[in-house]
Amino acid sequence: MKTVAPGVERFDQFPMPIMNVYLADGVMFDAASSWDRRRIGRQLRNTPLTMVTLTHVHPDHQGLARDICLGRGIPLACHAEDVDAMEGTRPVSGEQTMNPIVAKLQASWEGPPHKVDTILNEGDEVAGFKVIHTPGHARGHVVYWRESDGTVICGDIIRNINYFTGKTELGQPPDAFTYDPAENRRSIRKVAELNPTVLLPGHGPAVTDIAGFEKFVEALPQD
Repeated sequence: MKTVAPGVERFDQFPMPIMNVYLADGVMFDAASSWDRRRIGRQLRNTPLTMVTLTHVHPDHQGLARDICLGRGIPLACHAEDVDAMEGTRPVSGEQTMNPIVAKLQASWEGPPHKVDTILNEGDEVAGFKVIHTPGHARGHVVYWRESDGTVICGDIIRNINYFTGKTELGQPPDAFTYDPAENRRSIRKVAELNPTVLLPGHGPAVTDIAGFEKFVEALPQD
């Protein structure tokens, strides 16, 4: 694992951090995809866990949630607006507009439903991070903000990778995977108002160039 902020580690992935999972104070933030079983399992082998908490319920973030929670006997947490998706009463990717090929690929990543033990809402705290509701990419998308040092575990409201070239590149999540891009842009601005010092995205390396992030936010379309 790699330390990406004080007390926060990112699980390794070769050759680059494409699907990120973070660990802080015994809490696992996101659960990758079902394809990541060996990678995550190997790094968890000697790691104590107290909870799995999700930024949102999409296949590349909830894929191993059930298996890890059952295997460790620990609770699962997500925002109230995504509980139905995690528990299987709403399709995990049901709000996304995708062609059949992408839909089939997403389904192959998806983990099975599992009961949500801890329902999160705005202002709750997890491992020293405050829960901030940031919908748009998903109904129940949240970021985890640590006010003491400005660290934000930010899921998919932004990405820091070009999916075609694999190079580091700050951008919005693809519209095809985002049910309301305009709402997601409002959520990005909400996070910018927190004055972050480092952003830990769901895809790509940490964002440490905050001046560059601020310029990116300023250039977003006004909806």
